[in-house]
Amino acid sequence: MAERISRLAAGLGAMALLGAVAGCGAGEPVDAAHRTGELTVWLTVDAQESWPDLVAEVNKRFRRTHPRMKVTVQYQQWTTKNQKIDAALAGQKVPDVVEMGNSETTNYIVNGAFATVDPKKFDHSAEWLPALRDACRNDGKTYCVPYYVGARVGIYRTDLLARVGVDHAPRSYPELRADLDKLKAGFGTADKNFSAFYMPGRYWYAAMAFVKDAGGEIAVQGKDGRWHGALSAARSVAGLTAWKDLLDAYYTGDRSKDNGDEPAVVGQGRVGMFYGNTWEAAAAADSRSGGDPALRGKFATFAFPGPSGRLLPPFLGGSTLAVPAKSANQDPAQEWIRLFTDRTSQRRLIAADTLPNNTAQLKEVAAGGVNGPAARAAGRGWVTPLAPGWGAVEKSNVLQETLQDIATGKQSVRDAARAADRRIDAVINER
Repeated sequence: MAERISRLAAGLGAMALLGAVAGCGAGEPVDAAHRTGELTVWLTVDAQESWPDLVAEVNKRFRRTHPRMKVTVQYQQWTTKNQKIDAALAGQKVPDVVEMGNSETTNYIVNGAFATVDPKKFDHSAEWLPALRDACRNDGKTYCVPYYVGARVGIYRTDLLARVGVDHAPRSYPELRADLDKLKAGFGTADKNFSAFYMPGRYWYAAMAFVKDAGGEIAVQGKDGRWHGALSAARSVAGLTAWKDLLDAYYTGDRSKDNGDEPAVVGQGRVGMFYGNTWEAAAAADSRSGGDPALRGKFATFAFPGPSGRLLPPFLGGSTLAVPAKSANQDPAQEWIRLFTDRTSQRRLIAADTLPNNTAQLKEVAAGGVNGPAARAAGRGWVTPLAPGWGAVEKSNVLQETLQDIATGKQSVRDAARAADRRIDAVINER
């Protein structure tokens, strides 16, 4: 997904990409039944680990109309995927389909790396989730196809809440605070290392959700087309203040760390609630991720309420599928993507506890399942600013360092936000 640590390689430049596009030629159209050659698809390991049967089925469906084409699916790690894509785009041999995180696409699109696609050819394109749809668009054209998405939710220990007299998940922000107060009083008094709510200081996906809930933004685009940091705006400061207040009241732990080992920390048994991806509920009880198997069956998810009175808007970390502009198999590539993202394939993703790419099929997610709360929250979901230099912003770690300064008291919310805006402004418009 987009939130994994892979990001745009620093060496990816407009000239390299545009030069690659210029080398792409178009031949005479070939009937699908007689087209030969190899279609190369680059997917991340998520597909290999979680829905390999879907990949196999789509390949089988594709061969019905392209019987003379060979489909080769190569699985990429998130940590090295973009480096490999950059190297391929600079050469002559490129994959025909590539998976991108939704916050990774803009730089590639504005530099001409991907071919356009016609949304009308794809199922539910009118209902594509905005966080995926908007990441694929530029200047009125579409350059990629939404694939799937994930949304964070609240996750809590059902047994611990029951022991303090609570038999259901919080349904409002005041109720959330009341439940956390009970957890803190019930377990934090005897155990100074107990966190009613786990919220490490550098957890920027969580903190920015509070910014969005307050009506703030990380960055905004001006009338001149340039992007500017917006964390020091009044609403953004209000959101950051609400986030810090929750952290101060209920988190006991290292404020200078991120959430990378969240399941392992929660698995130690000293956390009442946390904010995370739905899969982390199972991971906290899985020894392979550092969790404790003794906690299996003791976690449940809920749609996290925000201070605004509405659901806290989650970052929608998702993937899209694009066709490199240099691909010699653009039509077959788009057909493969069409099959891999159609309503039938989306149902298979839902069955694998993954959210679909469109609002229409969010209704098919079982309300009582682990992803039911995520499907509810996805309607308020957001994505990072679709600015050409967003990759540079993330690589600078400005958000994590700003939040650490706030969480540790090194700077006030307002001063830290102002400093962050200056750092964001310095790189967010880079191509």
